[in-house]
Amino acid sequence: MIPKTQRAVQLVGPDQLVLNESKPVPTPGPYQVLGKVEVVGLCFSDLKLLKQFTGHLRKAEITSGLDKDVLAEIPSYVPGPKPTVPGHETVVRIVAAGDRVKRARVGSRYLVQTDYRWLPTPGSCAAFGYNFEGALQEYVLMDERVITSPEGESMLLPVPEDVSASAIALVEPWACVENSYAQIQRRQLKPGGKRLVVRKPEDMTAGPFDDVIYYGSDPAVVEKLFSCVAVNGLLVICQCGGKFGRPVTTPIGRVHYGNLRIVGTSGDDVAAALATIPATSEVRPGDRINVIGAAGPMGMMHVIRDLSLGLPGVMVFAGDLNDERLAVLKRICEPVAKQNGVPLHPYNPQKETIAEPCSYIVIMAPVPALVAQAVEQAAPRTIINIFAGIPADKTAAVDLDTYIAKQMYFIGTSGSVLDDMKTVLAKVLSRRLDTNLSVAAVSGLDGAIEGIRAVEKNLLPGKILVYPSCKGLGLTPLGEAVWNKASEDALLARFKPSHDQ
Repeated sequence: MIPKTQRAVQLVGPDQLVLNESKPVPTPGPYQVLGKVEVVGLCFSDLKLLKQFTGHLRKAEITSGLDKDVLAEIPSYVPGPKPTVPGHETVVRIVAAGDRVKRARVGSRYLVQTDYRWLPTPGSCAAFGYNFEGALQEYVLMDERVITSPEGESMLLPVPEDVSASAIALVEPWACVENSYAQIQRRQLKPGGKRLVVRKPEDMTAGPFDDVIYYGSDPAVVEKLFSCVAVNGLLVICQCGGKFGRPVTTPIGRVHYGNLRIVGTSGDDVAAALATIPATSEVRPGDRINVIGAAGPMGMMHVIRDLSLGLPGVMVFAGDLNDERLAVLKRICEPVAKQNGVPLHPYNPQKETIAEPCSYIVIMAPVPALVAQAVEQAAPRTIINIFAGIPADKTAAVDLDTYIAKQMYFIGTSGSVLDDMKTVLAKVLSRRLDTNLSVAAVSGLDGAIEGIRAVEKNLLPGKILVYPSCKGLGLTPLGEAVWNKASEDALLARFKPSHDQ
């Protein structure tokens, strides 16, 4: 029986979280489904929404893709200042559906893909847990017109009953990690795209442009040109033998949230600059990988993923300022390293420096200065993966002379696509990947706000899972215990309502 009200964690303003004990449970419209939330993982991305609220690019209104009349029919569409429910790493079971729903089946269990890239907002796209309510509640409403791509693919992936909800829900953050390596890079000027070529300041004109080509070495010009580059755009710098001579204020946040890409050459050949772009953002054989901020929940996923690649000559450095978290990382990741024959070197950068430059650097802390520092310390042809969600309006003073001379490349991705989730889900279902390795604590909705604050303060070395059905369960760290399906089954049995037993 579906109740009329439910418990839900709501974000009602910047840094304002409340536990609503009586949020209405919506009745699905003709195109809508109601999912009962089995579990939801807390994510660092939740903190970005928490702090920015209406300023977050994914909390904005949808600009195209669906008529406003359709959006008005969806009570879970909450753009702008409307309260929202965070939480996007989830598994749901459909308990009700409208009569025009074609895909989702009542009683079936699904992994939720959360990025709706065909529904743009100014600067980003719509997303579950942002301008659509997410899963930190007992029941969540979704509309099939929203969760079906233009190609006809549903964002609800069917999953079997014999795998823990936790392992499946954690596919979403692992898919975000996968996407940051698998993304195909554009290695040419965009065919049919809008292009700006600048040789002197007076050539500049308002954008946005898909490709901006600058011949010169005036840092002030480049700093102005960044605003001319469109989302998914490319800035090509041909220094023509010159040097900037000072750090250039660079919109690092846009690398992650706007897919801004920057390449250059010390000469005047655009083709030479484009040749420095890798085909994908994947690790290469022989790469020395440095994960900065490795002992956090997502950092540990990067470490485990990179240790498991099977590429020759790879070694992984895992840096973190917290020795206790590093000890947990070592305990969890060393067996993976030994199994795959990959050298793993956890280190505290306050106590130890890496002797030789690394050629693949992953930035896990949203600190622009770390990106600038990485450029100074990196080897030639280094890929710098800006995984941490540095806000889109943040900049860093970057030595672009070194960046161009060493043929470096910034990449950054926000979220994942359906294929990434399918890739990771296949690994989980075949038991090739145990996503539960990253679980550090469990909670009911009662401890969810405390859990979000624990993520904010980096108090735990792994993921926090919230089980909305476990009423009264506060935030419960696992310590050295390992989370698995047996653990989950025991927890759910303990909190199962008496009328269900």
